[in-house]
Amino acid sequence: MRIGYPCINRSLGCTPSKTFRLASYTDERLSQTVTENLDCLKKILAYNVDHGLLFLRITSDLVPFASHPVCTFPWQEYFSPVLGELGDICRNNGFRITMHPDQFVLLNSPDEEIVSRSIQELAYQAAILDLMELDLTARLQIHVGGVYGDKDAAMDRFVRTWSALPRPIQSRLVIENDERMYSFADCMEINRRTGIPVIADTFHHALLNHDEPVGELLAIQKKTWKKKDGIPLVDYSSQQVGKRPGAHAEHIVPDDFSRFLADSQPHDFDIMLEIKDKEKSALIARSCAAEDPRLIVSAPRS
Repeated sequence: MRIGYPCINRSLGCTPSKTFRLASYTDERLSQTVTENLDCLKKILAYNVDHGLLFLRITSDLVPFASHPVCTFPWQEYFSPVLGELGDICRNNGFRITMHPDQFVLLNSPDEEIVSRSIQELAYQAAILDLMELDLTARLQIHVGGVYGDKDAAMDRFVRTWSALPRPIQSRLVIENDERMYSFADCMEINRRTGIPVIADTFHHALLNHDEPVGELLAIQKKTWKKKDGIPLVDYSSQQVGKRPGAHAEHIVPDDFSRFLADSQPHDFDIMLEIKDKEKSALIARSCAAEDPRLIVSAPRS
C-alpha cells in the first residue's frame, strides 16, 4: 500500500500546473511554462521520496493546451528526455503514478464534438505516461460521465466509445464511482462489459451506494484488476463540515482514517488522499498507517 496525494505540493513554493490564457499562446511561452512545470514536478517527486509518499497524481495542466489545436509546439519530442528522466525517478523509487483528466472529459456525451475533444485530452495524458516509459500500472482515471436523461443509453455510449479508443488510451483507462450518478455497482456493470478496472472511491460510495460495506467493496474491486494493472487504486476523503454533501475535507481526520485502515483489512491497494491540504494530510495518514504491514515507504531492495 502506497499513500499519495494529487497534483500539487503546498510546501515547496512551486506548482507543476502553471498555465496562461489561450489568447497569449506562443510556442516560446508554452516551452517556458512546461519547463517550469516539469522542474516543479521533479521537486515534488524528490519530496515524496524523502517522506515515504510513493503515490502521486500528476496534474492535467503539465502541458497547457496540449490537446487544443492552438498547440503547435512539438512538446513530445522536445520534452521526451526530461519526461524519461522523471520516469526513471519513479521506477527507481517504486512510485505509482496516475493522471485524472478534468470533468470536461465525457466519453458518453451525446455530443460527438465533446467526445472528440475528450479523446484528444486522453491521448495527451496517455502520451505523458508513455514518454515517462511507465508500465500499465500508471493509469488514466475518469468518471463514467453524465446520464443525459437515460442512464442505460449513456452507459451503452460509454461502452461503444471505449471499444473504439486507440490502444494507448484504452490500456490505461480506469473508471471510478461518483456521488451522484454512477455508483460502484454501475461501474462494475461497465467492467463486466469492457474489462476496465474499477477504482473504489470510498467517499463517493458513502453518498451513493447499495449498502456494500468497505470490505466487500474492496473484495469486489480487486477482481477487476489484472496483474499487469498493479494492485487496485482507492480514493479516500471525508466530508468537509458545513459544506454541500460531497465537498472534500480540508484536513484528514486521523481517527476516521485509522478506522478505514482497520475496515479495509486484509485488502491491499494504493490509496489516493483527495484531501485539500495535500501532502500535510498524506504525512498524517502515513503516520496512522506506520504499523500497517501493507504500507510501502521506499522501493524494495533488489
